Amino acid sequence: MGWAVHRDGVERLTSSYRAIPPGATVRLAKRTSNLFRARAATTAPGLDVSGLSGVIDVDADARTADVQGMCTYEDLVDVTLAYGLVPLVVPQLKTITLGGAVTGLGIESTSLRNGLPHESVLEIDVLTGDGSVVTATPEGEHADLYRGFPNSYGTLGYSTRLKIRLEPAPRFVALRHLRFDSVAELQSALETIAGDGTWDGEPVDYVDGVVFTATESYLTLGRGTDEPGPVSDYTSSEIYYRSLQHESINHPKTDRLTIRDYLWRWDTDWFWCSRAFGAQNPAIRRFWPKSLLRSSFYWKLIALDHKYDIADRIEARKGNPPRERVVQDVEVPVERTTEFVEWFLHEIPIEPIWLCPLRLREPAAPGADSVRPWPLYPLEPKRTYVNIGFWSSVPVVPGEPEGAANIRIEERVAELDGHKSLYSDAFYTREDFERLYYGGDRYEELKRRYDPDSRLLDLFSKAVRRK
Repeated sequence: MGWAVHRDGVERLTSSYRAIPPGATVRLAKRTSNLFRARAATTAPGLDVSGLSGVIDVDADARTADVQGMCTYEDLVDVTLAYGLVPLVVPQLKTITLGGAVTGLGIESTSLRNGLPHESVLEIDVLTGDGSVVTATPEGEHADLYRGFPNSYGTLGYSTRLKIRLEPAPRFVALRHLRFDSVAELQSALETIAGDGTWDGEPVDYVDGVVFTATESYLTLGRGTDEPGPVSDYTSSEIYYRSLQHESINHPKTDRLTIRDYLWRWDTDWFWCSRAFGAQNPAIRRFWPKSLLRSSFYWKLIALDHKYDIADRIEARKGNPPRERVVQDVEVPVERTTEFVEWFLHEIPIEPIWLCPLRLREPAAPGADSVRPWPLYPLEPKRTYVNIGFWSSVPVVPGEPEGAANIRIEERVAELDGHKSLYSDAFYTREDFERLYYGGDRYEELKRRYDPDSRLLDLFSKAVRRK
C-alpha cells in the first residue's frame, strides 16, 4: 500500500475524529465485527477507518511488516506469504483484524511457542481518546500504552499502524491427530508437549485440540515442512473437524495441508458452527456456493437472527423456551484443564469444545513488569494455559437470572485461577471486573493520560452486560 496512502488514511481518520461533536462518544464507523457483544446505540458519526485496511510495507530481510490497524488477517497473510513469511500468530477467522487481535487478544495453534498476537508487535501508532496519534513502543514515552493496549478493546484508542515480527512460512503442515479416551490423558500429553516442544521424538510447531465428549478428545500436532506430497482439501465438500475423528487410541491419524489451508482450516465451517445453518448437511452443502463457506457469511446470518429473533421464534413454535447464548473463550492453567472441561461437560450441554495451549513469550518486552507484563490480561510468565472455546446456546431455565449459564462459567473460571476473553457477553459485577481486568490502578491511570475527557467508553461499560 505504501506510506503515502497510509498517511492519507490517517488524515481521514483524524479529520473524522474532529468532526464528532464534543461530548459525543467516539466509535469506529464499521459495519462488521467479530465481537458477540451488543454495541451501544449512538447517533454520532463514527471514525472513518476506510483508508486503514491494508499492508503498508514488508521488510523481508528483517522479517517485519508495517500493517494498518483495520487490515484483516486474510489480506495480511496473502501479502506475507508472497515473501515466504507469516505472522507469528494467525487467529482462526479470516476477517479478524490485526488491530482487533492486539487490542482484544487473539490465539491460535502457534501460541504455545509464539504467545499472543500483541507479543509480536514492535510498535503501535494509536489514535488516543484525546484525538492525538502517538507511537507506543516497549520503551520510551508511551511504553505504558504499549503494555496496556492489549485487552483494552478500543477504550484507550484505536491502532492505525502496527509493526510486527514475521517468521518463515513452511509450504505445508503435516498433521497428527492423537485420540484420547479421557481429558486427563489429553492434559498429560499437553503438559509433556509444553515441556520440550516435541511428541514421540518429533517437533511440534502447531498444537490445538477438540473435545467431542468426555471419552473422545483429540490433540492435533502440526509440523511445518517443505517436502512435497499429497494434501487434503477442507474448503468444499469435506469438513475439517470431522477429519480428526478416528477409532485408534494408540495410532494417530495423519493428514497434510498447504500452509494457507492450514491457517484457514477453521474458517470454512466457523469451526463447527456452520452446522446451525445446515451447511454441513451433504444435501445442502453440494449446492452451497464455495465462496460463501466462510465465517464472514455466517456472521451475516447471525446478524439476521439477532435482528429478527429467528432462532427463538422457531423454538417457541416447537414449544421450547428461548435460548441463552454461550459464546466464550476462557483460559485456565494447563493443570486445571481436566477440572474445567469435566465440569463444563457435566453442567453446560454444549459440544464440541476447542482447546489451544498458550504461554507468554520469553523474554517479556523490555521494561515490562516481570509478574504482570500485560497488566489488563495478567497471564503469568513461564506458566502454560489452555484456551477453551465453546460457541453455542443453552435453553433458558425459568426463574434463573439473565445469563445464568455464563455467570456459572465466569465463577468457575475464577475459581480455577483463569481468565475470560471479553469479545462476548460478560456479567461481572464492577468490583469483580475491575479486580480481574484493570491491573490494579493501571487502567485508570491509562484512561486519565490517554482519554482525559472520557470520549471513549470505559472497559467495564463496553464489555459487561447489566444484570
